Amino acid sequence: MAFNQERFDKLIQKLEAFANKQPHLYKLHVAVLATLGYAYILLVLAVTLTLLVGIVFSMLNAQSISNKSLTGLLFLLTLAFVLLRSLWVSFPPPTGLPLEPQDVPNLYSLINEISSKLQAPRFHHILLTNNFNAGVVQIPRLGLLGWQQNYLIVGLPLMLALPPEQFRAVLAHELGHLSGNHSRFSAWIYRQRETWYRIVKGLRQSGHNISLLIVYLFLIWYIPFFNAYSFVLARMNEYEADRCAVDIAGEENAAKSLINVEIKARFLENYFWSSIYKKVQTEIEPPKMTYAAMQQALIQRVSHEEATIYFMQALAEKTNNTDTHPCLKDRLKALGYLPNNQKQVAISAPIKISAAQEFLGDALEKLIEHFSQAWREQIATHWRQKYADCQQSIAKLKDLNHKSQKQQLTLEEASQRAFLTFEFESEEAVIPLLQEIIHRDAHHVSANYLLGQILLKEQDPTGIKYIETAMDKDSDIVIEGCQIIYSFFKQQGKINEAKSYQERAENHSKLISKAQQERYNLKKNDNFESHNISDLEVNKLCHQLSHYPHIIAVYLVQKNLQYFPEKPLYILAVKRGFSFLEGSHSYEADNSKLVNSLLQENQLPGNVFVFVLNSHLNMEKKLKRIPNSMIYQKKGKK
Repeated sequence: MAFNQERFDKLIQKLEAFANKQPHLYKLHVAVLATLGYAYILLVLAVTLTLLVGIVFSMLNAQSISNKSLTGLLFLLTLAFVLLRSLWVSFPPPTGLPLEPQDVPNLYSLINEISSKLQAPRFHHILLTNNFNAGVVQIPRLGLLGWQQNYLIVGLPLMLALPPEQFRAVLAHELGHLSGNHSRFSAWIYRQRETWYRIVKGLRQSGHNISLLIVYLFLIWYIPFFNAYSFVLARMNEYEADRCAVDIAGEENAAKSLINVEIKARFLENYFWSSIYKKVQTEIEPPKMTYAAMQQALIQRVSHEEATIYFMQALAEKTNNTDTHPCLKDRLKALGYLPNNQKQVAISAPIKISAAQEFLGDALEKLIEHFSQAWREQIATHWRQKYADCQQSIAKLKDLNHKSQKQQLTLEEASQRAFLTFEFESEEAVIPLLQEIIHRDAHHVSANYLLGQILLKEQDPTGIKYIETAMDKDSDIVIEGCQIIYSFFKQQGKINEAKSYQERAENHSKLISKAQQERYNLKKNDNFESHNISDLEVNKLCHQLSHYPHIIAVYLVQKNLQYFPEKPLYILAVKRGFSFLEGSHSYEADNSKLVNSLLQENQLPGNVFVFVLNSHLNMEKKLKRIPNSMIYQKKGKK
């Protein structure tokens, strides 16, 4: 029912080009495609009801009622019920702390002002959450018939992180999703997609495979195209919502809000929450006023060094087809506000007054207390367990320090001692321990990488060679390593050197994308070779496979890779039995469960691609030609 990722990406690329060139015609195509799906439901329903009426009429005029008539009547009644029930799409309401106008009048005044300017519908509920985010949700009271109930969801951390004018831009973006006809049309498209999912779910639960077959052939053609078309529309709406933010708050505030959200989100994750959780080393209970501490941390200036690193990390991300949101770089480019290498990122200044102070007013103190208490209650059990684990780690560090005074530690023990020292003591204390590890193993990835970071933080350029050594051995840290060195050179004023690492990070990101595509798909012209897994690991795998009664045979090979061949990809091809009592969809669903189960139990080193071989006979012939490829065959099967 879905394209593989490569085909999906190509389709998205074509649709985006079409939508950019002829947006009105593109939306017309989406509308026609959505209507086609709706029309098919009604057509099947109409035929079902017609047959139902015919059977009832024949039964009334017949002298006796046959078992076939009763079976047909029951089948058609079930199918009609499933289709009618599926048309009524219901959504659970979002959760959060409700905000009332009398408690936060300034916030309601701002929302009403923006709603009026954008001609957006009024909100029935405004909810405050603990997420670093904001969004709008429409809940249709009458399913496909509409009558929307509108929710605005705002995160307290977001309001604490932004000044009022940038928060205004964020709200304008979110309300922009509801302004004008394009967003109402998008909401309808979204509900159409939910209807199809509901129909499939209802037919599966009904147990009538023939009922599912009636729509199955249509679905395998319709859903991939509908998902792709609606995906492109959702991405277009993100750019339109950004333009709404510009109309309300101005280009600079709209752009800076995008940048600041990226930086402050990373700041919270990498600095604030890590400093909070570090207290678990010494405190058996979690802090009482965490969100008050967050308020102070977000109001203060984020260092230019940190801001630069976070900003570069955000700019290095690429728009992909796993998320409808474009990347930061593309959004800034669309606004005409992409900083070049000569511009400074002027977003690290302290906030004089936050959006939370401006728009939540006197209620802010109670709201901070509420979320602090809720977080404390939620994390209390895990916190106490983590505290106990830390005490064990501290005791382990003490034992390793004592042992090191009597004899030389193994390399593994020395590494453990170094990283425990870094966690529980200081950067200064860990430097000689890391240098000792590198003296014993010059290519030790973790030791080189950590030592390089510490030295660059102290403005010592020798840290570069250590990070380079680590990146040479582990391609997974190349982007982050380049970002660290880039930030160092920027601080030193060496723009050209910094730019070279920025380009290296971007080029590596492109290679990663190509490597992911190479690993997520199998093609007819792919080449394979014998696996290099040990006999012990293969025997363990065969023992696991023996617990699956439907598996007849299994092949294990290694795919020849163009990108990062040092990171192997193993192909596990499973051939399973088929019962004619199984419906086509039930068989496909069982295949999916089998693949997921094998992936969860996988203990092979490296990445593993699992697929069911039954519908790929040519692939089986290809695998058979590879020496030692068949690792498992059910007894009695040949």
